[in-house]
Formats: sequence, C-alpha cells, structure tokens
Amino acid sequence: MSTAIRDERLVTIKEIVCDILEIEEDEVTEVSLFKEDHNADSLRAIEILAALEKEFKVVINQSELPRMVNLKGVYGVVSESAGW
Repeated sequence: MSTAIRDERLVTIKEIVCDILEIEEDEVTEVSLFKEDHNADSLRAIEILAALEKEFKVVINQSELPRMVNLKGVYGVVSESAGW
C-alpha cells in the first residue's frame, strides 16, 4: 500500500472522529485518548464505529471498541477489518 493511500485514510478517519467528538483536528493527536483527553462517552465511540463502517464499507465488531481509544487504535481496527 502506498504512503499516499495510507495518509488519505488516516485523514478521513481523523475527520470522522473530530466531527463526531466536535473537536478541531489540531486538538487530536494519534495517541490522544478520546475519553480522557476529549471527553468522549461510550455513545460517541459507537457513533465513530458506525461512521467508519459506513465510510469504509466494513463491519467492525463492538468487541473492538476497547482498542479504539485513540486514532492509532482506530486505524488499527479499521485496517484489520478492511484487510489493508
């Protein structure tokens, strides 16, 4: 996979997360924690999961939610589900 495609996917994931958490993109880093650093609750986590499933046309098991605590974790879960 090319770096450009990976970067494009990361940007898309970040946009989705920031939109749902109602934060600016410069407020979130790859490792900042959604719950602790950005006041996300479990409903927001499920919204993120659903939006990612729709955007990337994948199915993500809700058992993956504990891994989806930051952008790095989200990308890992989505890439595994999509087979990237």
